[in-house]
Amino acid sequence: MAANNRRMSGKKGAQVGSGGQRRRGLEGKGPTPPAEMRKGHKKNRIATAKAKQVQRRPVARGRGGKGTSEMVVGRNPVVEALREGVPASTLYVQQFIDNDERVREALQLVAERGGINLMEAPRPELDRMTNGLNHQGLVLQVPPYEYAHPEDLAEAAYDEGEDPLIVALDGVTDPRNLGAVVRSVSAFGGHGVVVPERRAAGMTAGAWKTSAGTAARTPVARATNLTRALESYKKAGIVVVGLAADGEHEIGDLEALGGPVVIVVGSEGKGLSRLVGETCDFRVRIPMPGGAESLNAGVAAGIVLYEAARRRG
Repeated sequence: MAANNRRMSGKKGAQVGSGGQRRRGLEGKGPTPPAEMRKGHKKNRIATAKAKQVQRRPVARGRGGKGTSEMVVGRNPVVEALREGVPASTLYVQQFIDNDERVREALQLVAERGGINLMEAPRPELDRMTNGLNHQGLVLQVPPYEYAHPEDLAEAAYDEGEDPLIVALDGVTDPRNLGAVVRSVSAFGGHGVVVPERRAAGMTAGAWKTSAGTAARTPVARATNLTRALESYKKAGIVVVGLAADGEHEIGDLEALGGPVVIVVGSEGKGLSRLVGETCDFRVRIPMPGGAESLNAGVAAGIVLYEAARRRG
């Protein structure tokens, strides 16, 4: 009887089910993430270390100088910058980020463009990098822009056998206006844009986006002192023409636009500064029958560049 009981005790009774866990465990989990984003991987540790050091690197300076690196913050701004071809060195992605459509598109654009590092970083590190801005787990680092020297623009024109056609901006602080001017210079065959080093818009991500990609082929030069840069152009035989609402000439009457020329555009509110205005060979106005008091820098530059291109054509 004891033996029979031992045999009976070996039988299995009702079993508790796994609830589908074994079946789900066999299902695929999607594509394997890059090594930089896999926690514990050697490349992930290196990426995290680089993320902590990136803000401490010194900025190199060339002939025209370099700007400072910039961070594009937030899912929509990052995706838009990548779509518009804004130069980028690194895309930082927060660890354990919610993988929505914008995150997937950002990763896809980085993979398609190539040459952009992909690094994973913990949220506290991204908070530190962005000074607490709402980065939503995506931060795009834009490298410092390499400015040309003002003399480079004229030299490049002469090397091509052309008269220089350059736009200088005086007191324009909106990067979108700078981007629009770069776009107009490219459209009408100009040779570049000059901006002051201080109190002026630089080639930020916003300027790149507004330029619609033309900033990649139209140089922007930075002048330590805009007045001295204009005087140097004059010594080289280039006419300096300033736009002013009370200018003595209309753009349609100024034959100088057909030769080597620098067109100086002031800010929408204040116009040309006193010293820059006094340095100009001519001050011209744009006729506005509609009665508007002024045009923004991008529109004004486009009108004068068209007249210059028409005379050259």
